[in-house]
Amino acid sequence: MSGLFQERYEAGNSLVHHLDARIKVVTAILLIVGIVLTPSGAFPAYPLLWAVIGSLAVIGNIGAWRLARLAAVALPFTLAAATLLFTTPGQPVVALMGLWITDAGVTRFLDIVIKSWLSVQVGLLLSITTPFTDLVWALSCLRVPNPLLAIIGFMYRYLFTLKEEAERMLRARAARSGSIVGYKSGGGLLWRTRIAGGMVGSLFLRSYERSERVYAAMLARGYSGQIKARIAAPLSWRSIGLGAIPVLIFLAIQVMARQAWSG
Repeated sequence: MSGLFQERYEAGNSLVHHLDARIKVVTAILLIVGIVLTPSGAFPAYPLLWAVIGSLAVIGNIGAWRLARLAAVALPFTLAAATLLFTTPGQPVVALMGLWITDAGVTRFLDIVIKSWLSVQVGLLLSITTPFTDLVWALSCLRVPNPLLAIIGFMYRYLFTLKEEAERMLRARAARSGSIVGYKSGGGLLWRTRIAGGMVGSLFLRSYERSERVYAAMLARGYSGQIKARIAAPLSWRSIGLGAIPVLIFLAIQVMARQAWSG
């Protein structure tokens, strides 16, 4: 649990860290849109897109390879698109368990895997170089509805409440469990399943009670249902220009990829 929910932001003095949060959010959205709109099968464009993202990671003192490794967490979820290997019409390539994998299916599946990997890198770069409070503030400046901002803010904060309660329960279980070296502790699979189910139910109740206490403390400190945001300062042309550079590079890559793809 300790590594599941953790603060992604890492303080730094890089150019990416000091860039206005509003510019970073808009730039990240445009980069993700550019990745998604890359023509299917335009595989030479993906290394160029990754080079741009990796360069931003290097400028942000994160490291391109480290960012790539962190984004690998999204790869298992792309297996949900594995059915495209068999259902996409195309030329049969290889048979697997009585089903034919087509060339078009392989292309579409690889597109999804690579695009997901690149998009997660953009999101991680944004979260690592920008405090969460600044992200919420930037979204408010972009006219995102306040109820949605409140949901995002509370969901993020209560994840850490859930983590703390789970860690307390695990410590309590460890303190009450004895084992002999060389002997397997606990019962069988059914017993472990029943214990795990009880812990999940207890975790839900304890988290709910904890959230009620947190909310009561917020009301005692003047919370009125709206998140107070600082006054937005005017954007500088320097910030706009810096945010536009990767977007323009992405646009150039898209133009070249579409010309090569259409040709």
